[in-house]
Amino acid sequence: MVVVGEMNQRWIRRFSPAPEAGVRLACLAHAGGSASYFLPVARALAPGCEVLAVQYPGRQDRRLEKAFESVGELADAVAEQLLAWTDRPLVIFGHSLGALVGFEVAGRLADKGCEPAALVVSGRRAPSRVRVENVHTRTDDGILAELNALGGTDPLALADPEMRQLILDALRADYTAVETYRYTERAPLRVPISAHIGTDDPRVTLDEAQDWARHTTGGFELHTYPGGHFYLNDQAATVIANLRRVLAAAQTGS
Repeated sequence: MVVVGEMNQRWIRRFSPAPEAGVRLACLAHAGGSASYFLPVARALAPGCEVLAVQYPGRQDRRLEKAFESVGELADAVAEQLLAWTDRPLVIFGHSLGALVGFEVAGRLADKGCEPAALVVSGRRAPSRVRVENVHTRTDDGILAELNALGGTDPLALADPEMRQLILDALRADYTAVETYRYTERAPLRVPISAHIGTDDPRVTLDEAQDWARHTTGGFELHTYPGGHFYLNDQAATVIANLRRVLAAAQTGS
């Protein structure tokens, strides 16, 4: 039985609680993203799977908290919160920044003897593939230009000056975390990794995504979809179908 404390409730959002589900999916958002991004996923997968949407500090109801500027520190905090939910098979899903955080979280949980059942990574090159990027050092307008290029933020959310500044503060911290991340060589994970990318994503190539295979001994698969960095918005039905397959395998241990 899971005992959820106040701190855990700040981090973990259960939009469609499914206490009898045999498997759980922990969802980690992209830079500037929040737990609510995964509300449709939670509704689509319940009651067969319980979705745990992770709410990073620095956004929405946690907007007054300082956002993390390090993937490692964020992964430390997330792993600590997810430990309470590892009494059943746990699959980790992360998009973009969330893919890197999910990878690091999976390693931390494994080190604690609570290895996740699978890792699903989206819109991100393998941790060992490095690009020099500088979005976090740009002006506010430069960060907004990046957002517009990737198409991941509702323009209405940026219309209000106060909300715009809060979003930009979190974005700068998130981009600092993801762009200063450097992979530290470690033994590959033993869990299967499922990678998903848009064919027109300017932030990850097919070759860069394929290299996720070297980070696991537990099996690897790569899925491509029409679209860019946020391909999953338009390809939601197919993404959900693929997630169901991963979750079913995790539940049965196959």
